[in-house]
Amino acid sequence: MNNPARILIVDDNAANVDILRARLQANDYEIVTASDGEEALAAAREHLPDLILLDVMMPKLDGIEVCRRLRADESVPFIPIILVTAKSDPKDVIAALEAGGDEYLTKPVDHSSLVARVKSMLRIKALHDTVQRQAEQLTAWNQSLEQRVEEQLGLVERLGRLKRFFSPQLAELIVAGGADDPLKTHRREITVCFLDLRGFTAFAETAEPEEVMGVLREYHAEMGKLILEHEGTLERFTGDGMMIFFNDPVPVPNPGERAVQMALEMRERVASLIDKWRKLGYELELGIGIAQGYATIGAIGFEGRWDYGAIGSVTNLAARLCGEARPNQILISKRVLATAEGVFDVEPEGELSLKGFHRPVPAYNVLGVKE
Repeated sequence: MNNPARILIVDDNAANVDILRARLQANDYEIVTASDGEEALAAAREHLPDLILLDVMMPKLDGIEVCRRLRADESVPFIPIILVTAKSDPKDVIAALEAGGDEYLTKPVDHSSLVARVKSMLRIKALHDTVQRQAEQLTAWNQSLEQRVEEQLGLVERLGRLKRFFSPQLAELIVAGGADDPLKTHRREITVCFLDLRGFTAFAETAEPEEVMGVLREYHAEMGKLILEHEGTLERFTGDGMMIFFNDPVPVPNPGERAVQMALEMRERVASLIDKWRKLGYELELGIGIAQGYATIGAIGFEGRWDYGAIGSVTNLAARLCGEARPNQILISKRVLATAEGVFDVEPEGELSLKGFHRPVPAYNVLGVKE
């Protein structure tokens, strides 16, 4: 149920106040009174009435001056003011309206005219309040919309930045909050896969630059598709070399198995490219090394040029195994073997003396998927 409208009656004549109060209370209005202009200002600021019935001729401050001060006070919301005057001179009426009055009544006040004007002014107040609320809601919605747009732009920017390093589905998962901020330095066990093209240096020295770029585009395009399909993270590629790792930024099941499966598919895909390249006189082969272990991962670089990197002996081991792999061979470390042995056909390659490792490292050659 709506609260009754509150009306402030201002008149220095107590009898006039009583008459107006009695007539308005009969219509269920809440009444507040003041006996002079200064009391009127205080009551208006304290009670914030829905309407003011304001006598013009009063001591201290007359009704016209009260009007001016209320309209000049930004802390007081819009309140309709009906000026009550015993003067019928048009100049006085004009002065009252110019001071901020909205309507006027002449004394003696006719009951029907009083009620009609009060209802009219209260309707105007209600409409004004509705428009004000809607304007405030619109302002709030606009601010909320601007904030959401800024957030969405930030997400789009972040998503584009992350897609430089991760598959689209991983990048979207990170932005959606499904993973911690990957660019923050962290430590995690990962499976690292290194691959490069055997004979690429000699090819690049003798071939035309356009031919080299053509080979790289084909090679990167085919390898990139398989990296995305297996949800790998491309750490970097340098010419014919690529480093991919699994289990970061989002943990994946069986990262070692994924890496080996991807490597087998890469070998098969590159085989078809090699047939094409040989017809053009390009002697190129693929070598792959895979290792598993802990690494420190995060953003490396400087403001304006960040890369995503993994640092640790596991990356060195994968790179060294890749360097030792014969053409079209996939060499894996012992830890990768532990996760892949039941799925793939693997044979020992022996212990390899690798640069940066004090002891010989056992390596294993992946033949294919077990039948």
